[in-house]
Amino acid sequence: MAPDTRSPLPAPDERAAIPLGGDDLAVAQRARAQLAEVAPEPGVPKPDPLLRAEGIRKAFGGLVAVDTRHLEVQRGTITALIGPNGAGKTTLFNVLTGFDRRSEGRWEFGGQDVSQAAPHRVAQRGMVRTFQLTKALTRMTVLENMRLAATGQRGERFLPALLPRTWRAQEREHTERALALLERFGLADKADDFAGELSGGQRKLLEMARALMVRPRMIMLDEPMAGVNPALTQSLLEHITDLRDEGLTVVFVEHDMDVVMGISDWVVCLAEGQVIAEGPPEVIGDDQAVIDAYLGTRQDLDDLGPGGAR
Repeated sequence: MAPDTRSPLPAPDERAAIPLGGDDLAVAQRARAQLAEVAPEPGVPKPDPLLRAEGIRKAFGGLVAVDTRHLEVQRGTITALIGPNGAGKTTLFNVLTGFDRRSEGRWEFGGQDVSQAAPHRVAQRGMVRTFQLTKALTRMTVLENMRLAATGQRGERFLPALLPRTWRAQEREHTERALALLERFGLADKADDFAGELSGGQRKLLEMARALMVRPRMIMLDEPMAGVNPALTQSLLEHITDLRDEGLTVVFVEHDMDVVMGISDWVVCLAEGQVIAEGPPEVIGDDQAVIDAYLGTRQDLDDLGPGGAR
């Protein structure tokens, strides 16, 4: 992999103009404009796909969890992945990022085949993900969690670890970037706290900030709003749209349709592991296949009230 020549993250008051490892903002804006011309059909090709998957199938014994013929994600956009529980959304994330082995299929990220890449190799190429249940290391501080995510750390190798002068400058750079990201996500005052002391919403913010230590081109968020205090929901939404506006590609799984309709450029609906519809949010909201498989069911549960969904 070519060395990363990008400079460390500038001070927090400059962050609005920072491409956090993504592609140029003008390129992202052009990509979204191109997406507006794409037909809303399952498996439709995109003008400038960052991720292209073909024939992905994942089975657990006799249960087929994912059976996706063709899926592309447009560069520089926010793509929502929706569908009923058990539709295969998280399994698809796991397969694409190397956490689950595929049964069949192949996929490319940025034009490179990553079908057989290990999770850390996928992340090094710029595709990172978060989890439904946060993976913060609770007995380490928030800052230590951030620094741990940085790639290419010279001090991780045995011999250089014995020579601090070979890695101290790099560690200072990583610390500066980590602190700047914590400032951006409103966690600067928690830097020295143990990650286990954070609230659920703060852990979601930490996971998102930590993912950016890798300088990704695409970030995949698995139910980022789940269990988050409503007071933090708007902050999370703003961070997601900021990432898109600064050039990153975002794919996220979400059940809150208000969130999906509010921030997505494109929506993909899965049911029984297959893509049954995709298109702009306003089109998906009126798609009969989506209503039958997902939206109608959720509306029925909503009508029952809080106890009806259990």
